[in-house]
Amino acid sequence: MPLKIDIKKKLSARSERVKSVDIHPNETWALAALYSGKVHLWDYETTALYKSFAVSDLPIRCAKFIIRKNWFICASDDMKLRVFNFNTGEKVKEWEAHSDYIRTVEVHPTLPYIISSSDDMSVKLWDWDKNFANTQIFEGHNHYVMMCKFNPKDTNTFATASLDRTIKVWGLSSPHPHYSLEGHERGVNCIDYYPSGDKPYLLSGADDNTVKIWDYQTKSVVQTLEGHTNNVCAVMFHPKLPIIIACSEDSTVRMWQAATYRAETTLNYGMERAWALAASNTSNKIAIGYDEGCVVIELGNDDPVASMDGTGKVVIAKNSDIITGSAKGVASDDSVDGERLPISFRDLGSTEIYPSSLKHNCNGRFIAVCGDGEFIIYTSQSLRNKAFGSALDFCWSSSKTGDYAIRESISRIKIYADFKESKIVKPATASAEALYGGHLLGVKGSDDAILFYDWDGNFIRKIDVEPIAVYWSDGGDMVLIATEESAFVLQHDVSGTASKVTMGQVSAEEGVDGSFDLLYEIGDKVTSGKWVGDCFIYTNGAGRLNYSVAGQIQTLVHLETGNSGVTVHNIIGYLAKEDRVYLIDKSNNVVSYKVMLAMLQYQTAVVRGDFDAANELLPMIPETEYLTVARFLEAQGFKEEAMSVTPDNDHKFDLACELGQLDIALSLMSEVDAEEAESTDTQAKWKKLSDLALNKGMFDLAESAAESSSDFSGLLLLYSSMGNKAGMEKLAASAREGGRFNVAFLAYFMLSNVETCIELLKETDRLPEAAFFARTYLPSKVEEIVTEWKSSLAKVSESAANSLTSPSTNADMFPDFDVALTVEQMFQQNRGKTIPASKYLEARGDLEMDLIEMVKANGGAGAVSPPAPPPAAVPVSDDDDAGDDNAEEEQRLEAARIEAERLAADEKAAAEKLVAEKVAAEKAAAEKAAAEKAAAEKAAAEKAAAEKLAAEKAAAEKLAAEKAAAEKLEEERKRKEAEEAAAAAAAAKKAEEEAAAAAAAEAAEDEALADEFTDDW
Repeated sequence: MPLKIDIKKKLSARSERVKSVDIHPNETWALAALYSGKVHLWDYETTALYKSFAVSDLPIRCAKFIIRKNWFICASDDMKLRVFNFNTGEKVKEWEAHSDYIRTVEVHPTLPYIISSSDDMSVKLWDWDKNFANTQIFEGHNHYVMMCKFNPKDTNTFATASLDRTIKVWGLSSPHPHYSLEGHERGVNCIDYYPSGDKPYLLSGADDNTVKIWDYQTKSVVQTLEGHTNNVCAVMFHPKLPIIIACSEDSTVRMWQAATYRAETTLNYGMERAWALAASNTSNKIAIGYDEGCVVIELGNDDPVASMDGTGKVVIAKNSDIITGSAKGVASDDSVDGERLPISFRDLGSTEIYPSSLKHNCNGRFIAVCGDGEFIIYTSQSLRNKAFGSALDFCWSSSKTGDYAIRESISRIKIYADFKESKIVKPATASAEALYGGHLLGVKGSDDAILFYDWDGNFIRKIDVEPIAVYWSDGGDMVLIATEESAFVLQHDVSGTASKVTMGQVSAEEGVDGSFDLLYEIGDKVTSGKWVGDCFIYTNGAGRLNYSVAGQIQTLVHLETGNSGVTVHNIIGYLAKEDRVYLIDKSNNVVSYKVMLAMLQYQTAVVRGDFDAANELLPMIPETEYLTVARFLEAQGFKEEAMSVTPDNDHKFDLACELGQLDIALSLMSEVDAEEAESTDTQAKWKKLSDLALNKGMFDLAESAAESSSDFSGLLLLYSSMGNKAGMEKLAASAREGGRFNVAFLAYFMLSNVETCIELLKETDRLPEAAFFARTYLPSKVEEIVTEWKSSLAKVSESAANSLTSPSTNADMFPDFDVALTVEQMFQQNRGKTIPASKYLEARGDLEMDLIEMVKANGGAGAVSPPAPPPAAVPVSDDDDAGDDNAEEEQRLEAARIEAERLAADEKAAAEKLVAEKVAAEKAAAEKAAAEKAAAEKAAAEKAAAEKLAAEKAAAEKLAAEKAAAEKLEEERKRKEAEEAAAAAAAAKKAEEEAAAAAAAEAAEDEALADEFTDDW
């Protein structure tokens, strides 16, 4: 059966001819040596050129990473080797290494050695600890030495490939070869050693279009692989997968199975001749160098092949080797979450197939290994073979030990009971593409759907989603179907479905009606998961370990991710007795995280609304986790329950505020330690409490909380709104003492204490403001303040100080100043009289009274003269003199009355005049405002019209520009196509000439070799 390996292209980068490639084992980098003399460093995850190094004007034939030193070394056609630091770009070393072109360099896996091979028919050893000194020269080939490779099994030996048709094996300590391998009919271009030590194999590719596998112990050819139609330029044993890869000048990359040597696939990316291959020991990435650039592909995936049973036994497949260990008891209560567990693994044996999946059965007694189109069931303790066969897919039943199913073909499913074939199912879909085990058997159809069958082969239901994985709960009543972008959790009616199947109520098209109901959807990509009761723990594509309880997602931890941001962990199991979930990363390291079963059960009960069960479970949760419980309850909207559970006073305070239970919040604040009372957090809490109390009309609490938080602004609002004079006086003093002069100024101003307002302005060195404030409210202080202002200003500018004036020196500039002084006296006399708020409607007219004009209307008097008192009773006399006196008195009184009436009429006229002037002014202001509004509306309309016209014009210009750009692009495209056609024609012509020249040279070489062999003979 063919290997099931998906091939994904990660990078396709066009450039000049790439003669050598390498892949960084830890970063997402591919190194490419170009014929133009440059070295490119590509990031194959982002497909961006990470760095470029201009090395030489001549071709670069080889470039390799030296990971231990953060270097790369490259060989150019000027016969020089150069070493660069790939992080800093610094050139570490440059030297002339050979007398002819350098074909390849190889880095020793552990020692500070580099070997290089050249067209001068020699191989040289360099030691970078000795400043790259040449410590050994190896000679023995009769033609160009094309490649050299260290033996991973014995790193003191290496092999070389030459155009003299031989492969030679050398030791580092001797300049002469140990032995030669001969068998290729033409020059050998490339070699590679088998990556592990269990097979003494060497791989070679040559100009005879073949790939040969050698046993270097018996010095014989094990297998010859054919298929290429031109020179083979690079070969490799994949370091992780059981495949052999070769690339050729026929533009193809071919793959063979390493065990059976069966041809698997052929790749052709249309980039002309393929020159180089490189693989990473830590991933499934392959880099390929072509005439027209480089390509990076991913073979399958690098997810770990591992399984864990319910007792904590872990089984891991490393290539064909199986190892096992127990995670039970390894992690203690003191273990740090996420740290690698020191599990002691032992070798369990080897499997005959390359495993792509490995899974325990329901009770852990057996493991099934699937791969290469086959499956084998082993005992989990000793790896004894229990059953085997051909299968595209394999899955276990979750209920019975020996029940499983295989996908024999795209139209045939076999079900086994107790390891014996019991049923054949032909799914009702055009093509069955995958199997999923569990409580029911799931079959992925080609129509983006999954079909569920019971283990007796009865059709249960078709769900219209395209699954990538299916996870069943232990009871079989819940199932999660994961797709590429989300996951769906369904309720399965176990008893109802079984009853309907028994009674034969199964539709051939619809299955069992009502067998599944959708519960909720998870908007994450689930990469791995495990049911724990009714809670589903899973990892998502962004590297988070989450769990879902009835659709409510909680994040447990942010996991480590790869360079592309994708998670590198998979969940393999959960041990309820240890309250830990176990994960494995791509390097087969097992880690664990604390996830308490009681917590999961409690949260499940809360989401279901079963608080009786939740209250029974709560004592089983350690008090150290109560804050987590409280935050979960808060997220579910159960804030009162959260407040009763939380041990954190800060959290409890926030909950009390949200619930409006301000008495509890006040009690919590009264328990704050004295050293914490002045902290920013405590002050913010008092402020929050004050605002809430004010909103609820709890003025006493609002006042005390504002005082505790020194919220002077809040107190100002509170006292001014309530008319609290005593509180305002206390606030003014406190704010002044606390340096909040703006609040103090407003408080004193509201208290009519203008003298202190001026003192505050003077204290804060605001003499200009003090002067203008005094001019308005306390003109008697103007002279004094101006004098101080002059004195202060003179220190900065004498001329500016001299420009200041005062009423005593320039009275003309202070109109009505004497009237202002009279008004000040009136203010001083009446300042103590307050008007209650209940009299506002009667007194509101006086708020707009113009005292200056009033005083001026009274001739400058401080107040209007009171009306004359009524005349006193005078006794009447018969005497004439007395009569005359009475007449005179009457005349005088009459004159006084007339004068009083005149004065009253004058005052009335003045008042009416003032009212008329006020009305006229208000009318003029209204007319002016209306005119301004009309003008503004007109301007706005004109502006809008102009903007619309400009927008239309801009759109038209943009359209014209886009049209012109499109026409230009089309012209450029046609020009490029013409140039590319011309270049292609030139390249074809050049290739023909090169081929003709190569053929001629080859013929000459064959003739020379023939002559030489004839002479020897």
